[in-house]
Amino acid sequence: MAKKLAINRVTDVDIRLLDIFKTVVACGGFTAAEFELNIGRSTISKHISDLETRFGLKLCHRGPAGFSVTSDGEHVLGAAENLFIAIDAFQEELDQAHSDLTGKLKIACLDHSATNSAAKVADAIRMFRDAAPGVTLDVSMEPPNVIEEGVINGKFNIGIVPLHRTSPMLSYFDLYTEDMRLYCGRHHQLFAAEDNVLQPTELSDYSYVGLSFNSPNMDVHKKLKLRKSAFVQNEEALALLILSGRYLGFLPTHTAEPFVRKNLMREVKNDVANYTSTMSAIVRKSASSGRRLSAFLDCLIKAHPKESDGVSTA
Repeated sequence: MAKKLAINRVTDVDIRLLDIFKTVVACGGFTAAEFELNIGRSTISKHISDLETRFGLKLCHRGPAGFSVTSDGEHVLGAAENLFIAIDAFQEELDQAHSDLTGKLKIACLDHSATNSAAKVADAIRMFRDAAPGVTLDVSMEPPNVIEEGVINGKFNIGIVPLHRTSPMLSYFDLYTEDMRLYCGRHHQLFAAEDNVLQPTELSDYSYVGLSFNSPNMDVHKKLKLRKSAFVQNEEALALLILSGRYLGFLPTHTAEPFVRKNLMREVKNDVANYTSTMSAIVRKSASSGRRLSAFLDCLIKAHPKESDGVSTA
């Protein structure tokens, strides 16, 4: 057990080692972190040992039993996250004095965002990259609840989520829409049914897979009184369960289209079994309007000129 020591001052070495520790935890162990860090496992192990010695704390267990983070390690990881957020904020303030934008911009959006023809996020990224080549983009695919929490606590600078229940801590900028339809797989008993043959109340006779967080999806399934028998965190998992032929589920039309084309999935057509989601960019209200964030938000809005005219600041 390492002896706990007082740290009088965090140095550049500590920050570098903390960044390595953060990456190892995110990757789930030393072996998986080798590729991400581009250094060998033995070197990673030495860096973590050096960090434990400097802090006087046992940060993680590693060995034949596998990799796990200790309670002290979890505490250090949380403190490190706050430190990196503060460093990013400092970099943002420093950028105000420079003509060229630098640093990192952390963006979070949903999976399958690239297949929606109405989503011009790639166009926004191209515009931003041309205008600010010195900025490093860090793009994550996360569920909406994780994105909202991450933007609020500073983990992400900006997110793109379906507009649902607004938070007083966030500003919202409408970008584009996504059409949602109810689908079943080819092995489902409704696959051969005629269109509009079912009344909304009859849909509750069938097992339904839905998202496990608050979203427009949740409101619609409650309205239709669908029987939720499975929960998922993303649309990839949702499509998998629909394809099993044992569940009904809502998918964006652009996500379902390849499966429909191959006759692996079909829409369960009903007058009320559909809805449209408005996808919005979100930023934290209390965040400094730094040039990196403002520049990227401007690119997003310019890339979505029709939908983004209406701005919500709930």
